[in-house]
Amino acid sequence: MAQDDPARAGNGSDTSETAPQAATLGQYIKDLSVESPSAPAVYQWQDQAALDVSFNLNVEKVSDDVHEVMLKVEVKAQSQSGIHFLVDLSYAGLFGIRNFPEEALAPFLLVEAPRLLFPFVRQIICDSVQNMGFPPLLLDPIDFAAAYMQQMQAAQQQGGDASLGTTASDPAPAGEDEGKA
Repeated sequence: MAQDDPARAGNGSDTSETAPQAATLGQYIKDLSVESPSAPAVYQWQDQAALDVSFNLNVEKVSDDVHEVMLKVEVKAQSQSGIHFLVDLSYAGLFGIRNFPEEALAPFLLVEAPRLLFPFVRQIICDSVQNMGFPPLLLDPIDFAAAYMQQMQAAQQQGGDASLGTTASDPAPAGEDEGKA
């Protein structure tokens, strides 16, 4: 029968109990803070705001096969006149992981998982900034692989192991590369 023919098996239908498996179980906002502390005066300011965008990753083991990956992004727009707006978002995803080799676990949790979460983070921040009355802010993609490699190199130079977490920051003027991270 067709069900018993491995050549006819569909995508993802590997019945091997030892094959590595990963799945996104859920995504959610853990914390969102949106502020425009200088409103309504900020809407009269003529000077260009400089953006400071930073991110942080945190991974927690929820159960044997489930990990929570939290991507925290902070955006601050400030000029000589004062702070235009602040956005602080903690967005998390639950990832089910089975039969992963130990050496593949950290790259998945610190590179692939945040890469899957980032488009949602980007949209939430864009909408939040726009809802405050500012032009939409589209963050540039974050190279999580490069951040992971930097963390690994730094850990090797210090003679230790890289932990499951990373931080990066890249200030950029608002008029140039908006949201460069």
